[in-house]
Amino acid sequence: MDLQKHHKPTFDNISPEKRVRILDTATKEFAFKGFENANMSTIAKKAGVSVGSLYKYFENKQDLFLTTIQYSIQSMEELLNVLAVSEEDVLVKVERIIREIQRSSKENATLIKLYNGMTAENNPRFASQFAYEMEAMTARIYRIAIEEGKKTVDVRPDIDSAFAAFLLDNIFMSLQFSYACDYYKERFRIYAGNDITERDDFVVEQCLKFVKSALKK
Repeated sequence: MDLQKHHKPTFDNISPEKRVRILDTATKEFAFKGFENANMSTIAKKAGVSVGSLYKYFENKQDLFLTTIQYSIQSMEELLNVLAVSEEDVLVKVERIIREIQRSSKENATLIKLYNGMTAENNPRFASQFAYEMEAMTARIYRIAIEEGKKTVDVRPDIDSAFAAFLLDNIFMSLQFSYACDYYKERFRIYAGNDITERDDFVVEQCLKFVKSALKK
C-alpha cells in the first residue's frame, strides 16, 4: 500500500540527483522556517531551479511540504511493505523496524524534526490528511503482523490486534523522536542514561523484552 503522491508526474521524470536536491533544500527550509514562513522562490533559488520549474513539479507549497514528509519516511514505508507479506516471527519484524528507526533517525534527523513539527503543530489540515495516509498504512501492517502471529501461536489470542498495533506504533514513534529531536533526546537520556543514543543493541534488546512480555504467551 503506497502513500498518495502529492507531486506531479513531471517530478518523477527528472534525474534522481535533482529530485534529492530539491527535497533536501525544501526540507531544510520547512524545518527552519515552518510551513507558513517557507517560501517557494527561496527553495527554488537554493535548489538551483527556477520557481516556474518548481510549480511544474508541485501544484502548490502544501504539496511540496507533504512530499518532503513522505521523503523522510520512505525507507520505513519500503520496510513496512516488505513486512506486510513476510512470514517472520512478530518479534523479528519488531526488531527490523526498531533498527531501521535507529538508522533513519540518526541519518535523517532534520527530516524527522520536520515530521515531528507537523504532527505537533495545531494544524488540522495537515494532521488529518497525513494521519489518514501514513497512520492508516502503519496501523494496517502492524495489525496484520499481530493477527498473523496469533495464527502461528506467536502472539496471545486474547490481545486486541488493533489496540496492540496502536501501542506498538507509539513505541516506534517515541523512539524515532528520541533519536532525532532535541527535547525527546534529552528526555531519553534522563530516563535511560546519557549514552543511551549510542547503545543501539541495548535499546533493541530492552524493547524486544518489553514487547515479548506483552504479546507472547
